Amino acid sequence: MSLLTRFVACAVVALTLNGGALSAQLVAGKDYRMLSPPRATESGNNVEVIEFFSYGCIHCYNLEPSLDAWLKRKPADVEFKRVPAVFRDSWVPLAKAYYTIEAMGLFDRLHQQIYAAIHNQNVRLDETKVMFDWVAKQGVDRKKFMDTFNSFSIQSRAQRAVNMTRSYGIEGTPALVVDGKYQPTPSVAMNPATKTYDEKRYYQRYFEVLDQLIDLARKNHGGK
Repeated sequence: MSLLTRFVACAVVALTLNGGALSAQLVAGKDYRMLSPPRATESGNNVEVIEFFSYGCIHCYNLEPSLDAWLKRKPADVEFKRVPAVFRDSWVPLAKAYYTIEAMGLFDRLHQQIYAAIHNQNVRLDETKVMFDWVAKQGVDRKKFMDTFNSFSIQSRAQRAVNMTRSYGIEGTPALVVDGKYQPTPSVAMNPATKTYDEKRYYQRYFEVLDQLIDLARKNHGGK
C-alpha cells in the first residue's frame, strides 16, 4: 500500500505532492497552511506548538521517534502541547485515555505502550472494558484508572479536545500547529527507484518546515 493511501486511510492531513527536489524555502499552500483566523494561544511570549494526534492513527505512531528526537532539541522558548484529535464519538475513549494517564502521572510509562498495544498487538483500547483490563495488566490500579477516566475533569478535557479539533480545522492526524497560525503540510519527492513517496524524507522535511515556522512565529513575537 502506498504512503499516500495509508495516510488517507488514517484521515491524515492531505499532502501536496510533487516530483521535484525538496526546497528549503517555505511556500504557503505547499509546505504549510495558514489558519484563518489565527487561534489564540496560551503560551505568552513563548512559541506554542500543538500536536493533534490519535493513538489509533498508525502515522502518529510512526511519527513518534522523529517527534521525540525533535523534542530533545526543541528551543527553550517553544511550549509543546498534545491534544488528542476527536473526529467522531468512537475516538473519545482514546482521548480520555490520554488525559487519564497524564492526570495520573503515567504518561512516560504508558504513552508508547498504548501505541504499541494498538498497532503491534491489535488490542482494541478504544473499547473501555478492554482498556481497563489492559491497564490493570500493566500494574495500574484498575478502579483508580476507571474513576479518573470517568471523572468530570477528564470528560471536560475530552470535550475541549473535540472543540479544538473542530475550531482549528484539523482534517487528519498527525497535525502540528505553530502559534495558532501555521500548520506544516510539506511536499515530498517521489523515490524514482520505487515510484513511491519516501516516508523518511517526508518526516525529515516535516521537521525542517516546523523549525522554520517556529522561527517565523518567533519573529512575529519580536524575538531574535
